[in-house]
Amino acid sequence: MHIINDLEKLEKPLINPVLTIGNFDGVHKGHLVLFNKVKERAKALHGQSAVMTFEPHPIRVMKPGNGPPLITPMKEKLDLILETEMDVIFCVPFTLEFAAISAQDFVEDILIKKIGIKEIVVGYDYTFGHERLGDLSLLQKMGEQLGFGVHIIEPIYINQRLVSSTSIRNLVREGDLTHVGALLGRHYQICGTVIKGDNRGGRLLGFPTANLKVVDELIPRMGVYAVTVNVKDNTFNGVTNIGTNPTFGEHALSVETHLLDFSGDLLGKTIRINFIQRLRNEKSFNSIKELSDQIAEDIGVAKELF
Repeated sequence: MHIINDLEKLEKPLINPVLTIGNFDGVHKGHLVLFNKVKERAKALHGQSAVMTFEPHPIRVMKPGNGPPLITPMKEKLDLILETEMDVIFCVPFTLEFAAISAQDFVEDILIKKIGIKEIVVGYDYTFGHERLGDLSLLQKMGEQLGFGVHIIEPIYINQRLVSSTSIRNLVREGDLTHVGALLGRHYQICGTVIKGDNRGGRLLGFPTANLKVVDELIPRMGVYAVTVNVKDNTFNGVTNIGTNPTFGEHALSVETHLLDFSGDLLGKTIRINFIQRLRNEKSFNSIKELSDQIAEDIGVAKELF
């Protein structure tokens, strides 16, 4: 797969390209339907499959401070798209200048002249161009005029839930990681670097924890979760607490994970936490012993799940 970050560096059109366009935050099962359709049509045309996405999220440019928290940071999003085996990724810088391009000019100058699309695959709610004035009707009309095919993918539902980035964000905020996994096609995960904590986990409670400096923006609802943890090429089961440590009178949000059957120093290392199932809400305890007993119980429940 070839990643193109600057459309000006595309010296000539692709070979019979079939393209899909979107933010693709989360790279969820709905997005995979689009990608599969693109690959199917590209194969039929003996052409190249291509995807166009944007950095940063357009809402962050058009309405600074109001952009949604990302399900997948850009690097992770590109890694997930790479796994789909599309031929070309256009990762287009989204600027105010780019946003000012009219819908007609976007199709004629970029999609046709620059990329050379033969067909395009889009979702049922796709809009494009300046002030999002381009809609499916215009796209189909221009397809007829300029000679490219338009395929529209209808909404995808799983367990009566709409598969969308918005649905997934809401479920993550609610802590409903089971349904999140069904829509994503994988466990929801966050990534970060292990930083020095207060050493209460091992010293006071008997359960050492890895304290995470999180780089992801969308953190699950506060509570305790059964998780798996990726440390380089190894995976460990564990229990993660997301909260403010009310027993110790703290207020700052922290993400602390106890890894089962692990010994070693994780300080400074990058780890990924995969959320398997929510176990309980965070709560305050009257004593350190009560908290320690509850952690032991949480670990027992997690072990049963694993």
